[in-house]
Amino acid sequence: MLGRMAGDTVVIETSLGEFTIALEPDRAPATVANFLRYVDDGHYANTLFHRVIDNFMVQGGGYDVEYQKKPTREPVTNEADNGLDNVRGTVAMARTSEPHSATAQFFVNVADNAFLNHRGKAAREWGYTVFGKVTAGMDVVDRIKALRTGARGPFQKDAPLEPVVIRAARRG
Repeated sequence: MLGRMAGDTVVIETSLGEFTIALEPDRAPATVANFLRYVDDGHYANTLFHRVIDNFMVQGGGYDVEYQKKPTREPVTNEADNGLDNVRGTVAMARTSEPHSATAQFFVNVADNAFLNHRGKAAREWGYTVFGKVTAGMDVVDRIKALRTGARGPFQKDAPLEPVVIRAARRG
């Protein structure tokens, strides 16, 4: 996209380095607005990347450093039918099995994950809303995905054994 406006990027500062997300407000307006409200409110400061699966994704933004779930606002409407695919480097909203349940948690795809794309309006076909792409610092995301995982806090698996803290998230 040419001529990105100020505020169309977010820098995620982690304990392993920074990465920058270029947002897609024209393709996922409700999702981007929701994400930016959490950024502006400081929600992501001192949260963890709590779920890491090599060759899939790294997920964070929902648990503090004590593995306590952070309070969130009402869910945002799923915008996965926006034509953006879950390919390596894209950023999408995490959710439950309910299509319209995304709140604050997000993930970075570390592989092409076509099975997460929108295929239809049935509950199991909705997909996961892509709302941005990592434009700098994918090496940091790759360091996160390479960490050894196991049981930590309330998670029986897939939690980094070396905690990865999101120190801050700010508009770029």
